[in-house]
Amino acid sequence: MDSKLKKMARVGYVAKATVYGITGILTFMAAFNMGGQKSSKLQIIEFLEKQPFGNALLVLIGLGLLCYAAWRFIQSLSDPENIGDDKKGKGKRVAYFISAVIYLGLSVYAFMTLNNAGSSSGSSGGGLTGTLGVVVFAVIGAGLAIAGIFQFKKAKTKEFLQDFGYDSISDEKKRKTIKNTGYLGLIARGIIFAVLAYIFIRGALASNTSNMKGTTDAFSFLQESQYGSWLMGVVAAGFVCYSIYVFMLARYRKFKA
Repeated sequence: MDSKLKKMARVGYVAKATVYGITGILTFMAAFNMGGQKSSKLQIIEFLEKQPFGNALLVLIGLGLLCYAAWRFIQSLSDPENIGDDKKGKGKRVAYFISAVIYLGLSVYAFMTLNNAGSSSGSSGGGLTGTLGVVVFAVIGAGLAIAGIFQFKKAKTKEFLQDFGYDSISDEKKRKTIKNTGYLGLIARGIIFAVLAYIFIRGALASNTSNMKGTTDAFSFLQESQYGSWLMGVVAAGFVCYSIYVFMLARYRKFKA
């Protein structure tokens, strides 16, 4: 595989890890009244804008997310690592394409915010009504349910270790970091996907589709559950673990071609 493509992928992983890390830290702090806020990807862009050297941070994160989106598009369309065209391979490539679209949108939003052209984000964003809204919410809910199951399956089977050439890593500390953060991070993502799937499907069944939902809504749902802030805090900590895992991907990932 071309070295420039590998570098682009690694830069993209760093940007993705940064977004998940900030999301997890801010939400964890909010869970235990230490400041912070329940966050989504769009809100992280707005958070960065308000920091010292905010414009520079937005440029860096925007370019990084653009690299990640491009890498996912290349994975889905060109298949540089020979994922294949069987049922499993096609499923992965479709997932990569969807991921590419999401992160491309996030990158565009970062640059829009840089130019003061971004709109406010959050769970109160626009939605759809009527039959179309019900169908869209049902499809999104089903997709999120599948994505959640895939995260749990990936954690259970330790499939995520394959990207590192795990058996060839001799440093025990590195092995434990990759294994533990990947496992906990994927479970946290699976929980958030499952909660969002429930929220979307419930909205479809109740024809309550006037507002789109996001990560913030999932964290709020956890906070309002029986174990409240503790559950939200644990899942937020899982997001931090996932961030560390993706940072490890940026550094140690083994490309297959």
